[in-house]
Amino acid sequence: MNISTLDISDIDQTAGDFRYPENHRLNAGMGLTEHTIDYISEAKGEPSWIREFRHRALRIFNEKPLPTHWASKELEAIDFNELRYYLSSGEAPKRSWDEVPDDIKNTFERLGIPEQERKFLAGVEAQFDSEAAYSNIKQAVSEQGVIFVNSTEGLRDHPEIFRKWFGKVIPTGDNKFSALNSAVFSGGSFIYVPPGVKVKHPLQAYFRINAESFGQFERTLIIADEGSEVTYMEGCTAPKFETVTLHSAVVELVAMPGAKLQYITVQNWSSNVFNLVTKRALAHENADVRWIDCNIGSRLTMKYPGVILKGRKARGEVISIALANDGQHQDTGAKMIHAADETTSNVVSKSISIGKGRSTYRGQVHIPKGLKGCRNNTECHAMLINAASRTDTYPAITVRGNKHAVQHEASVSQISKDQIFYMRQRGLTGAEAMSLGVNGFVNDLVREFPMEYSVELKRLIDLEMENSVG
Repeated sequence: MNISTLDISDIDQTAGDFRYPENHRLNAGMGLTEHTIDYISEAKGEPSWIREFRHRALRIFNEKPLPTHWASKELEAIDFNELRYYLSSGEAPKRSWDEVPDDIKNTFERLGIPEQERKFLAGVEAQFDSEAAYSNIKQAVSEQGVIFVNSTEGLRDHPEIFRKWFGKVIPTGDNKFSALNSAVFSGGSFIYVPPGVKVKHPLQAYFRINAESFGQFERTLIIADEGSEVTYMEGCTAPKFETVTLHSAVVELVAMPGAKLQYITVQNWSSNVFNLVTKRALAHENADVRWIDCNIGSRLTMKYPGVILKGRKARGEVISIALANDGQHQDTGAKMIHAADETTSNVVSKSISIGKGRSTYRGQVHIPKGLKGCRNNTECHAMLINAASRTDTYPAITVRGNKHAVQHEASVSQISKDQIFYMRQRGLTGAEAMSLGVNGFVNDLVREFPMEYSVELKRLIDLEMENSVG
């Protein structure tokens, strides 16, 4: 597929709306207590320091109130005592696709995962509820010294690397949901790329929620050592349930001097999912970190990928697209913390609000005094499809000193009736005309997404536009 001609209307938001009967040998039960923590730690055979880490995180979670400054009313719908925090078959992830249990294999085959692996991926991990069911890396990549395993294996088999950075980019007490993840985390990816190694093809993880009244809490740690390059992609889906489903991940990235690290997310959650994620990178001297983010579905998404530009001439970038339909709130944005001279950050955000959907951009750019030669560009563009849809922009840009270049641009637009009329005169239906207008709005950012890997990305905007004209 040629990504330069890819149409974002190729997204099918219903592709992940199926499930198979639960078949878990390990189940921590409903509710969150110290017993839950002990059950998870024992099931995973963890060392004592991790169990202590979890218990400390649980205490911090219990002490911290829900956020009151934004989206607080929506968060009140989450009852933490009515969720299950750990579900697993109790088996180690398979290295051969043929060995994966049939129900899990069928799930990922419907989503196209093995086909993607054969075509162009350097490695893939498939997580089903709390644990990875399949994990594999191509021999040529592993022979370069690249490590790509789930977080449990990373902790067990590579403690000298894992422990050095675990919890260092995002402290446990950063926010209530980072504390929750720290208490009950399971699954996620651990990647280490040795100095000078350039991984030519992407590494991918796919996170699938299959169970009802469940929370998925993967923990991802990626370290790109000096002068290395790697691209990591993740996809997320879940079937639609009547009850609340929670997804609360923590992602920590470390780009050592001269490294290039790109992290790509395409989420396609069902409308009952609360997606509350903390993602942050640390960029050393001359390092380059890019977050590329596509947020579709969920009831509420709160996600603000960030980069701490720690080293001189470090670069950080966040490119994001968000689409909110009826009953959905996409509260997304970026954080850029300049902490060294001649650092550069770029944030480009586009959102589409349909029906009574709400999109919010919430960003932070911070350049403290004492630095010189820092640059930032922030662009926030929103499109409203209906009179009842809503968009808000809250940029917080703090610049101290006088040797920096900072610019901010924001716009809100609609597809005019004249445009719709013009396109309909050329044979398009109202929905097709609206889809064409929306795709034109996001086309420049869509080119940034290597959409070949995302098999759900087929017909989304066409489907979303069907009842939006009027």
